Formats: sequence, C-alpha cells, structure tokens
Amino acid sequence: MGPVSAEIEVDVSRRRAFRALADLALRPSFTDHFLAGFHPTKIESSGVGAGARFRFTCGPRDVWTDTAIAEAEEPHRILEHGRGGRGNRIPSTTLWELTEGPGSLTTVRVSYWTEPGNPVDRALELLTASSIAYERGWRRALHRLRDQLETEELGARRVAVAGGNRHATGVP
Repeated sequence: MGPVSAEIEVDVSRRRAFRALADLALRPSFTDHFLAGFHPTKIESSGVGAGARFRFTCGPRDVWTDTAIAEAEEPHRILEHGRGGRGNRIPSTTLWELTEGPGSLTTVRVSYWTEPGNPVDRALELLTASSIAYERGWRRALHRLRDQLETEELGARRVAVAGGNRHATGVP
C-alpha cells in the first residue's frame, strides 16, 4: 500500500506535540477508534527503541502490527518501523513530521505505508481498499490528537506495560 497521509494544524508548541507523539503509551488516547489491543512491548514507552503491538480494526480485515521508534529528531520528525499481517511478514513504516506554523501553530503530518513482498498480501490490500480506511482512521486520529493537546487532556489515559506495578509506590 502506498503512503496514506493526514495533516492538521495544532495550537501548541512543536516540542509539546513531539513529546506527545514520541510517547507510545499516549497513542491509544487518540487512536483507539481504529487501533485495538494496544500494548507497549518495552517498559520505556518513549524515545528511540520504544515499541508497541496493536491491531488495526479499520476496513474489512483486522491486522496485528508491531511498531518501534527507529529515529526521533526532536522536535521535527519521528520515524517508526514495524511489521504486521500474517506471521509479521509485511513491513510497515509510520512517519510523523512536525513543522512550525505562524504564531504558536504546529502542523502535524502522519504518513503510513506498507511494503508487502508476498503477492497474496499485496492483492489483499488492493482488494480490500485498506488505504481508504487507514487514511480515514489517521485523519480522525489527528483531529482527536488536536482536541486533546489543546485542552491538555492527553496524559489522562496512559497505557502501561503488562506486569508493571499497579500501586502508586513510585517503584516501576
């Protein structure tokens, strides 16, 4: 599937938007309408090396996907590489780009694409028109991200790694 992208302007600083996007534990708060079963794969949920596993529930098929932050150039760009589909055989890439706008506006752009090597996987992506559902999902996610960043509600629903300490003792 070729790149699908969505873009939105957010009335927060670029650094604040970058920190929110680089923390995978915050991702479900604005993507849970088309990503399900989201859980971090490492205790550290932000920065290079942080990873997560989730299921895309948009379109006619559900696809499990892993992603990990490969590059983080604060406050400009976050690059995630992952694999998904049957046996994790479909490479995927997610690119977040943040540019400064006039005043305190920040333009957030997300691009997502897959590179199926198997002809059956490629045919399934084409026949199910998954790019349309992914683009719609990312567009809605950016609207929800903007609303949560501008009202400062984003940190309310963090996802923790399984097996962590559930009590507020300060010990992870």
